[in-house]
Amino acid sequence: MIEAEHPWPHLAGRMDGDAHVLPIRVYYEDTDFSARVYHASYLRFLERGRTELLRAVEVAQSNLHAEMGGLAFVVRKMNIDFLGAALMDDVLTVVTRPKDVRGASMTLAQEVRRGEEVLVSADVMVACVRGGRAVRIPDELRAALSGSGDMP
Repeated sequence: MIEAEHPWPHLAGRMDGDAHVLPIRVYYEDTDFSARVYHASYLRFLERGRTELLRAVEVAQSNLHAEMGGLAFVVRKMNIDFLGAALMDDVLTVVTRPKDVRGASMTLAQEVRRGEEVLVSADVMVACVRGGRAVRIPDELRAALSGSGDMP
């Protein structure tokens, strides 16, 4: 039975151990003239993975912003390896896991996969900000990402 609060839970992906797994289908709009995924489309796929990871640990970014005085996450640094090409109509998975959580930033390890093949690998550092200034990541989010609240 599907819960009324989440009528399409599969759209948000699922947690698998410490990783969030999000399915994504490649559409025409994601590709270049060769029917391969355009490199910038992977950035959108990775963003969706980070957003759905937060939703999976019950911390919606829109709620953080509305309830915590404009709190938001901004990409500070990204190291990305393009290892293979996805094609139109491929079904991909974006795998996102917390790698390091510090005071006002966290690094997430992400992969875009087609089956078991890793097409893109990225380490993404995001900073927690309010009013344009870095602020400490809320303790409840830190605990949710660590699973136990023991993350530094």
